[in-house]
Parts: sequence; C-alpha cells; structure tokens
Amino acid sequence: MSNDQPRTRKNRNTEPVYALDFRRGLRAASTKAEQLIWAMVRNRRMHGAKFRRQHSVGRFIVDFVCLESKIVIELDGGYHDFIVDEDKERESFLKEQGLRVIRFWNEDVLKDADAVARAIGNALKE
Repeated sequence: MSNDQPRTRKNRNTEPVYALDFRRGLRAASTKAEQLIWAMVRNRRMHGAKFRRQHSVGRFIVDFVCLESKIVIELDGGYHDFIVDEDKERESFLKEQGLRVIRFWNEDVLKDADAVARAIGNALKE
C-alpha cells in the first residue's frame, strides 16, 4: 500500500471506523424526542422487537431500525422543511432495501408520546 492512499481502520463488520464514531456522536447528542423513542423501544420493550439507533443502512444513518420487522423510524425536526428532496431520496433508497419508513415530527413525539407508541406498535403488528 502506498503512502498516498488513506488508511481507514475497519471495525469487525468491515465498516469504516469514522462512520462508527460519527454514529456514536449522534447517539451521545440525541434530542429529547430521540431519547423518548429510545426509552420506548430499547431492550425489546415494544412487542419484543429489537431496535437499533443511529444505524447505517447504505450511505444513510437512520434514527431507529428494527431489522427483523424491516421498520425504520425517522424523527423530523424543523430543518426537514428545507431538505425535502434529500428526505425523498433517502426514503426511496430505504424502500428499495425492503424497509418500511415511518416518520414522526419531534414535537408530536414530545406532545403525544402515547399516540406515537401506538403507531409504532401497530406498524410492528402489520
């Protein structure tokens, strides 16, 4: 290997370490809405489904994913009004991977967490 080529350590899944570090940073800086959703779904609390947070799917990092049920949960803040095209591209890619995407606004999670929990539960039952 020549000195000109960048060296990137890989984790056990052959994923570049910088991606893992970035996801860890996202987890550490999670929003109140993300913390609330994580409290609902972590440790198989929601219908026994195993969720992961800030998980890589292709070139995207999704907020939450249950690989067994093929469900992605995305939380949107106000900035999503400005990245509509990017969100459509992302959602299209995730659907091509066989994943169902359900979206919630951060404020909806904070205002009516019970309704959000019911919606997630219903998606898991389908």
